[in-house]
Amino acid sequence: MFSQRTLSSPVQRLHCEITPDVLVLDVERDFETLPPAVAEELGLLVDALDPASYPESWLPENAPAQLTAYAGSQFTIGLPGDGTVVRTHQTEPATVLVKARAETTPEPFRSFLLAEALVEIDESLPESFLPFFGEQYAALDDALGLGGPATYQVARALFDAWVGLHTRERFRAWAGEHEELHAAWEDAGDRLVGRVDGLPGEVARGETEFPAATELACSAVKHGLDIPAPFAALDTLAYRDHGSAYAVQWAEKTMAALAE
Repeated sequence: MFSQRTLSSPVQRLHCEITPDVLVLDVERDFETLPPAVAEELGLLVDALDPASYPESWLPENAPAQLTAYAGSQFTIGLPGDGTVVRTHQTEPATVLVKARAETTPEPFRSFLLAEALVEIDESLPESFLPFFGEQYAALDDALGLGGPATYQVARALFDAWVGLHTRERFRAWAGEHEELHAAWEDAGDRLVGRVDGLPGEVARGETEFPAATELACSAVKHGLDIPAPFAALDTLAYRDHGSAYAVQWAEKTMAALAE
């Protein structure tokens, strides 16, 4: 199920510099959440397993089933929407898992996704949005009033923006030092230019759903792009420093404004 991945030269260099103990493994199939029986196979490759579980009280009744399973006592890794590369801190050392679909991802971007995961591990950032929000997740659901799947999508996007506030300066500093990885990061940001300016109007006219607009805006935050209000309030030191509590307040104010 798992095999050691051969890293490209730029990623190998970064790996040796910042996270030499982290395992990077190919997974022979795609997945949204690795079930316990499969996740436990990692025990053969790592020093120890440290399965995470979270209080039921963190989740509203309308939470998606896969999020409920992830929060439970069984050992699972990954959530829907995590993308091609997944990192986990539930192993010692931490592990980066590369899904099978990575083989169809262009090499420069694939290398960046791996580098991004290594930086996020080096920054000791939470594995997913659930421990980031914690008991605030139910409050976010109340603030949004959109239902379980929509709350999930917004929460994941808000977490991605917060992660980006911790990592983007490191990516920006790669210019000249890790030039290939820096170029891939810049290219990913360039693909968002022009797509975020009109988001508030699109939401107001019903052309774009609020969760999808938030997802796009938060991707732009990760790359330090200019974004319009109300999403601009997420690109602040206040959000970086205060995290989930700030995100819930932002959601409350934003939804109130949209209702006017």
